[in-house]
Amino acid sequence: MTCPGDEERKEGGPEPSGPLCPSAVLTFRSGFVALLGRPNVGKSSLVNRMLDDKLCIVSPVPQTTRHAIRCIRTTDRSQMVFVDTPGLHEPRTALGTYMVDRVRKTLDEVDCLCLVLDARRPQGGDEEKMLHAVLAGATTPLVVAVNKIDGISLKEEAFDDLVAPWKGVNFVDALPVSARTGENVGRLISVLEAQLPVGEPWFPEDMVTDRSERFLAAEIVREKIFELARDEIPHSVTVAVEEFKSPDEYHERETGYIRATVYVEREGQKGILIGEGGRFLKRIGMAARGELEARLGYPVYLELWIKVRAGWRRSPRDLKHFGYDET
Repeated sequence: MTCPGDEERKEGGPEPSGPLCPSAVLTFRSGFVALLGRPNVGKSSLVNRMLDDKLCIVSPVPQTTRHAIRCIRTTDRSQMVFVDTPGLHEPRTALGTYMVDRVRKTLDEVDCLCLVLDARRPQGGDEEKMLHAVLAGATTPLVVAVNKIDGISLKEEAFDDLVAPWKGVNFVDALPVSARTGENVGRLISVLEAQLPVGEPWFPEDMVTDRSERFLAAEIVREKIFELARDEIPHSVTVAVEEFKSPDEYHERETGYIRATVYVEREGQKGILIGEGGRFLKRIGMAARGELEARLGYPVYLELWIKVRAGWRRSPRDLKHFGYDET
């Protein structure tokens, strides 16, 4: 049996859309793939590229990702649930400890590991030692993706040197890729897909993430702060969505309403984010609202407030309040 569109499909071409093909049921693969690596190697960008959608926030600031976010890619051959993990680093706060613990816990919950390396970044150091220590006890198949190859000449010898330290007993394959241009990403998807067990989908085929729109709204606001604020501000910021009303739930509304509070640790940080006459906060709100409307598909009225919560990153109680104890 063939499915509509099979005759046009070519190797390396785009995946077909639409309902799952009946002929693929007996060989359908379904499972979880965790992306891990040092901070700022492009894990979130690579997930977004494989999904052809932006579900994970990205920024040049290390440790942008704080939660293990599940993003779902379903085709007629497989359902791959990507788990984008925080960058592995030496924790200095309770928040940092939570992020590292999330990475370790995720390794035991997936069918395949995708280690992302930065082709432009020297290897070695404490972060790499932590990665080796974490992976030393893992029994899950490991695929290495050497990211950020666009715009550079990565010779075979240099590629082999980057990959060599990770060729342990669970090593499957290594590929050079570019999350920015999409180079070799289709091949990476095929390699990862082959590691998944045969089985039925875990999620409905039209589902792209297991996170709520409220969670995604908070992440989008935080991303815009990372993009626009000074380097010392983002790590002290968290966002809580206090109210979320959509036209889907409130049929009398034509515009969505989101009220979010941005928490910082010091009064000086609050002043920076508000800016003179509230202009900087307005910039953050405009940038976030534009992406929210594109994501949600309806106009949004976004109301932002800034509050100080001194030392929240070091407080287990505050971390729980802000949702950092979620599985």
